[in-house]
Amino acid sequence: MAGKLIVFEGTDGSGKSTQFARVCARLEGEGKSFRRLVFPQYQEPSSALIRMYLGGEFGSHPDDVNAYAASSFYAVDRYASWKKVWGEDYRKGGLILSDRYTTSNAVHQACKLPRDEWEDFFRWLDDFEHSKLGLPRADLVVYLDMPTQRALELLRAREAATATSGDIHEVDEHYLALCRETGLRAAECLGWTRVACTAADGTVRSQEEIHAEIWEHISRFFQD
Repeated sequence: MAGKLIVFEGTDGSGKSTQFARVCARLEGEGKSFRRLVFPQYQEPSSALIRMYLGGEFGSHPDDVNAYAASSFYAVDRYASWKKVWGEDYRKGGLILSDRYTTSNAVHQACKLPRDEWEDFFRWLDDFEHSKLGLPRADLVVYLDMPTQRALELLRAREAATATSGDIHEVDEHYLALCRETGLRAAECLGWTRVACTAADGTVRSQEEIHAEIWEHISRFFQD
C-alpha cells in the first residue's frame, strides 16, 4: 500500500522551512508517525553537482546552467534519497513530509525558459522525475506564496543575523521575482494548495496564522 507524501514548497525567503518545522514539531507532539525529508541533501554525495551549481562553479548566474541540466542535478539527489532513505517507508504506507521536492524544479528552473514554454517544462518534469525515475507524485503540495520584496527583506535579515551570504539563487532579485511567477503558474496548473504569506494590506501574516491554515489542509492525511 502506497503511503502519503505531503510537500512544502515556496520561493527562497517564503518561510517554508519554518512552517515545515512547526508542522513536524506538532506531529511529533501528538505522537504521529511520519518521516521528514529536506531537499537538497547538502550533506550527501548525491548533492555534489547542486553544491557546485549554487556555489557558482558553473557560472555566477542561475541562467549559466539551463533548466533541464540543473533539474537533473536535483532529480538525482532525490532519486538517491528515495532509494536509500524513504522508499521502503513509503511503500509500506508511511506518511512522508518533505521540505521541497520535484516541485522545486518547477519553481526554480522553469523561470529560465520563455513563459510560453513553462507548461511544456512542467509536463517534461513530471515525465522525467515521476514516470522515468519512478519518484512518487505528491498527494498534497502546500505552496507558500511570499511577495518577492518581502522575501528579499527576510533573506537579507537572515544573512545579517547569521553572517552568511546567499547562493546564486538568493542574491538575484530578478531571478527570485521570476521564481515567484513560475511558482504561481505551477500552483495553478498542477493543483497545488496556495497559502498566502501576506494579508490584503501587504503585511506579513504571523507564523501562527499561516500554520493554522496549513494545518487545516494537511490534517486530513493523519486523522485516526
